[in-house]
Amino acid sequence: GRETPRTDRMDSLSRPELFDFHGVSLTHYFTDNWDNIQNFQARPDDILIATYPKAGSTWVSYILDLLYFDQTSPECQKSVPIYASVPILEVTFPSLQPGTDMVDNLLTSPRLIKTHLPVQFVPKSFWEQKCRIVYVARNGKDSVVSFFHFERMTMIFPEPGDWSSYLQRFMEGKMVFGSYDHVNNWWEKKQTYSNLHYMFYEDLVEDTGREIDKLCCFLGLSPSAQEKERLAGRVQFYNMKQDNVVNHSTFQGMDFKLSSFMRKGKVGDWKNHFTVAQSEEFDEDYKKKMKNPTLTFRNEI
Repeated sequence: GRETPRTDRMDSLSRPELFDFHGVSLTHYFTDNWDNIQNFQARPDDILIATYPKAGSTWVSYILDLLYFDQTSPECQKSVPIYASVPILEVTFPSLQPGTDMVDNLLTSPRLIKTHLPVQFVPKSFWEQKCRIVYVARNGKDSVVSFFHFERMTMIFPEPGDWSSYLQRFMEGKMVFGSYDHVNNWWEKKQTYSNLHYMFYEDLVEDTGREIDKLCCFLGLSPSAQEKERLAGRVQFYNMKQDNVVNHSTFQGMDFKLSSFMRKGKVGDWKNHFTVAQSEEFDEDYKKKMKNPTLTFRNEI
């Protein structure tokens, strides 16, 4: 029989298939614009915020957005959603401009640019221009739990399936943007590229003010004590979750009945998902794949 034509709206929300792309699992939403991504022209004052998905990129994007622009254009802070003011470079989603275009259309200086690309896929111009890069890493157990809930509610990601098979896939690296290699390879890069500030999600949760201080130091910013205190308040998880600028409530393609984009923001929520056996298996796998003794994560604080 004839297929009934689907509306564009449904089309735009069909879940993509995962495929191997130069050794990393990706979907077409992140590879469709590949030549433009690779040829992207960075500027020396661009700041790249790089993370594995669900490791704190929205949080750090918002911190930087406020640090740079809250004083100069506060009206933007209240109206422009964070996925527009800090675009994801590699994204080509239906109904949104490609990420490269969104970045090119930014009028701010510096431009704040977000990416989940593994380090080997970052456009060459970022290295050539010696751009400052902020990388945020999160412990693997909380990362996979957060990603699981995110994929359940985000229709532009593959179907996550059940929790135990999802966890297996994560350990095999069959996830959008891979898994362990991401944090490992970015950590390696930090050893040779001095303009990279490597942060940990757990540190941010533990003492947001201290981490903002370190960021300011890296970026050469010196906000007043009062500004910093106000900023630290605004970027507390509860406040961001209520804030339509940050919580993605206006983003089409997410089903907020299944989960919220900003779910818990905690360290150690993995204990509510992993069985004892899964936790042990994960720890074994982790030891095999995360061999660098200088890179250590905290699964609780």
